[in-house]
Amino acid sequence: MNWNLKDIHALRHDFVTLHLAGGVSMAELCRRHGISRKTGYKWIARYRCHGPSGLKNQPRTAIRRRNQTGARTEKAILGLRGKHPTWGPRKLRRRLEDLGRKNLPAVSTCARILSRNGCVDPQAGQQHQPLRRFEREHPNELWQMDFKGHFPLSSGGRCHPLTVLDDCSRYALGLQALANEQTGGVQSQLTAIFQRHGLPEGILCDNGPPWAAPGGRHTTLSVWLLRLGIRVLHGRPYHPQTQGKDERFHRTLKTDLLARHDWKDLGQTQKRFDAYRRIYNHDRPHEALGLEVPARHYQASQRSMPGKILEAEYGSGEEIRTVKSKGEITYRNRFFYVGEAFAGLQVALRATAQDGVYRLCYAAIALGLIDLNERPERPKGHYYTMKPITEKCYP
Repeated sequence: MNWNLKDIHALRHDFVTLHLAGGVSMAELCRRHGISRKTGYKWIARYRCHGPSGLKNQPRTAIRRRNQTGARTEKAILGLRGKHPTWGPRKLRRRLEDLGRKNLPAVSTCARILSRNGCVDPQAGQQHQPLRRFEREHPNELWQMDFKGHFPLSSGGRCHPLTVLDDCSRYALGLQALANEQTGGVQSQLTAIFQRHGLPEGILCDNGPPWAAPGGRHTTLSVWLLRLGIRVLHGRPYHPQTQGKDERFHRTLKTDLLARHDWKDLGQTQKRFDAYRRIYNHDRPHEALGLEVPARHYQASQRSMPGKILEAEYGSGEEIRTVKSKGEITYRNRFFYVGEAFAGLQVALRATAQDGVYRLCYAAIALGLIDLNERPERPKGHYYTMKPITEKCYP
């Protein structure tokens, strides 16, 4: 016999009556009725408490644990996740906390809420391994600059996103939708960024145009930065991880924004870029910053953008040369190629500790080494090679 018959109420009443009459053990009586002893004791307790009416099926009510997350809090977590589908439980919890919500559940609970609502890919957390991070100690010591991979626009043409990121604070200083990667557009956007945020001490770029020419030579853009007193550093060739923070920003930009919309033209793209930059800097908690937002760690540079670029100044005892129109200088009857981007500018040769070796400088910035000990002699009119000076960006 079991309880799966039509008159379930009558069977329960029979069971309780037989038990109260005695003569058969509880275990045997339950076995005969096909139920567990736990179920049998439950119906006896209900009968004693409520009489025959207690044997009827009771309406199911949601049972809430004392520490179970409230419906409003869960709705807030899921609502914020809907606005930012790539944010994990730590970012969501921290953002809600910053918005003033109290008594938030633990990160693990937020993760379970996302999981049971189908918001989490189980393999997502295993895709990326943590890397060792290096960063400058103060804002504006170093900025990272690069182009995110370009993408087509439905109205025609392509968008080339220019990104500029502060190394210390991860603050996105610039996110610009450009039609190409030419010097003019980049210089115009950097000018606007410098006017808003001031000048950094240095900018880290890759080894491609418009910030580097073949052979690691300077370009018109990099010389313009040098003339502003900004050191131009380059990552190791074929090692994009040197610019790891900007590369990570590109990955975030792609998942948060680029992969989630259609793109019409540069005007519409720039509006979305501006809105995303505000969210990234002021709303989105950053893992590398202890879940604080980049805006809390960034402050504008004290070096303002000058109204006019001043010419380099040198000491009276220094050997000065003017770079010729084809990018060369002459020294001790030899031609040394500096780069056409320096044409018309003055450079200085400063002796080093090694006899016959000179440091070629523009203002306080070393461009390379000139070695008069180099052999063999070249025919008249042939250039000697200036040895590059490499500067490590990280320890």
